[in-house]
Amino acid sequence: MTSKSKLFAGVAIFGLLLAGGAALAQSQGQNMDWPLYTADVMGSRFRPLDQINASNFSKLEVMWRFKTDNLGNRPEFKLEGTPIEVAGVVYATAGSRRAVIALDAVTGELLWVHGEKEGARGAAAPRQLSGRGPAYWTDGKDARIVYVTPGYQLICLDAKTGQRVAGWGSNNGAVDLKADDDQKILPDFTTGEIGWQSAPTVAGDIVLVGSAFREGFTPTSFRNNKGSARAFDMRTGKKLWQFHTIPQKGEPGYETWLNGSAEYTGNTGVWTEITADPEAGLAYLPVEQPTSDFFGGKRPGNGLYGTSLVAVDLKTGKPKWHFQFIHHEIWDYDMSSAPLLMDITVNGKNIKAVAEPSKMGFLYVFDRITGKPVWPIPEVKVEKGNVPGEWYAPTQPIPTKPPAYARTAVTEDILLDFTPDMRKQAVELVKNYKMGPIYTPPVVSKEGRLATLMIGAASGGTNWPGGSFNPENHTVYTYACNSCLSATGLMPPPPGLSDLPYVVGQVGQRITMVNAAGTDSSADAPPPVRRGATPAPAAAAAEGGNRRRLAVNGLLLVKPPYSTISAINLDRGEIVWQVPHGDTPDAVRNNPALKGINVPRTGQTGFNIGTLVTKSLVIAGDAQVTTTPDHPRGAPLRAYDQKTGKEVGNVLMPAGQSGSPMTYMVNGKQYIIVAVSGGDYSGEYICYALPDNG
Repeated sequence: MTSKSKLFAGVAIFGLLLAGGAALAQSQGQNMDWPLYTADVMGSRFRPLDQINASNFSKLEVMWRFKTDNLGNRPEFKLEGTPIEVAGVVYATAGSRRAVIALDAVTGELLWVHGEKEGARGAAAPRQLSGRGPAYWTDGKDARIVYVTPGYQLICLDAKTGQRVAGWGSNNGAVDLKADDDQKILPDFTTGEIGWQSAPTVAGDIVLVGSAFREGFTPTSFRNNKGSARAFDMRTGKKLWQFHTIPQKGEPGYETWLNGSAEYTGNTGVWTEITADPEAGLAYLPVEQPTSDFFGGKRPGNGLYGTSLVAVDLKTGKPKWHFQFIHHEIWDYDMSSAPLLMDITVNGKNIKAVAEPSKMGFLYVFDRITGKPVWPIPEVKVEKGNVPGEWYAPTQPIPTKPPAYARTAVTEDILLDFTPDMRKQAVELVKNYKMGPIYTPPVVSKEGRLATLMIGAASGGTNWPGGSFNPENHTVYTYACNSCLSATGLMPPPPGLSDLPYVVGQVGQRITMVNAAGTDSSADAPPPVRRGATPAPAAAAAEGGNRRRLAVNGLLLVKPPYSTISAINLDRGEIVWQVPHGDTPDAVRNNPALKGINVPRTGQTGFNIGTLVTKSLVIAGDAQVTTTPDHPRGAPLRAYDQKTGKEVGNVLMPAGQSGSPMTYMVNGKQYIIVAVSGGDYSGEYICYALPDNG
């Protein structure tokens, strides 16, 4: 393993530093920083800047751009990073090996780059590429950057030089998160499937990291590596605690895993961003589901802390309270978003709240000190499935407020209805699929019932970019995919490919999701055991049929809006406004079957859109490139009025937004950076600002 750092001599990169840690950004005169992935430790993605506003947003110009092609061994077409900025320096992760770069925040000049070549361990990593960013820490004297490599090392760098901090951690500026794990990593440290792609969270002198596993629905075995969250001292790199998301024998929650299944079940990672309340001394862990995504017969019971929000003591990692969003999860809803910590006023009572956006399309709101729901979340009876060997929870918690901000059920009501004939065709197409409300269980694929149609599961609702909030108006702003439809059927695996009795029909072929153009544009999903394995004939037939047939005249099976941005006021628990996000896709606008039909803006299918909130704006870019009468080919970065949802300006990007935007101010000038990539466009960070005469 080698590392390299390059320092551009003569560049003074530090002026004002954040005193007392990077938990909260400070504003000194005409400067305002963004030191963490979510701007602050509370997860707001908010900065009270208004130099860029409704009157001038469309006048934004590119100040600089940074292409990531040469950071790694190949170009990257999935740049998901959100940079951070402190004291006039931008730090970001980028490239196929997840290098860290330092850039002049005004000019974009490269100051230094640090990279780790991890060999076979990096090549086998379950979460590769750029990751989502680094974090910043300072005590007013020393300043450090921390990030996690694809091979699952926590690296600490001197923020001035990009060099590892000598003496930090167990290996000269690094902690091997596999070797440090007190749960056994199988089969070995090189190929063991555990890693992390998210950004660390710095809370005072503590840095928090999670764990993630291979994407693709069905693992090799129901006996997978186990997730956890950990905390380290930012001064020394010493581990402070490790929280087991699958309780070990003797720990609270172990009894919720029936038949001893806690001993061998895996996953249950904390794969998205962690937030914290240093004043209350709590960290908030959004925990995903256990192995495996759509079949849980090998893990009977509710299975804490799967698909839960867990509040732990920031200094010790001891659990203080938890809420399980889904008991015995078999839908791949995960918990994908950073918890949002904000103070609200409900019926005249001040509440320190935590709000959790979700793939389910619900915003769950709790008192973040006690864990008590702000509004009732009753247990509701749900359908019991009939998959042999499966265990089913009889009820699931459904919030009463706020109302769902995305579709939660698959019924005839959501099928496309541009014309009566199209609706008739859509109804005919779904007759061999099981449909129903949220938590309708998967079925075994067979004649008469090919699969269960699900909306939101896997990639719908709010995914990893999460939401944002304005602490001044107590309002959450969040994107949701309203059309991420999947057809999920279970079937026996081909001999030797899995020790699970059922695998997902999607595995080993392509994820059955049809975009707004009516074509399957999803990436190949990894097979359950080895790359290149031939899927079972039944699976191939079912999946191929789904891809060919779940569209009408080349149009998505469900009606618009395909995606939305919602404003949800948490004092009242109400949706203030909701608008379609994104231009109508070219394949819809130019579809011959819609000639003569007035199609309003539909929004776009996508699951990687994050929002940025300033003093008066909500900012987010389109997921897809389009060509309209109003603009040439490109993907607009849009600004919406926070009060009304009205679009008040946009600028054109060369590719779709693939990382969440951020903003900062240096020397009295406000900047916005957004990552774009996708299709044949490799990763690029683009920095916008107003012209000097603007």
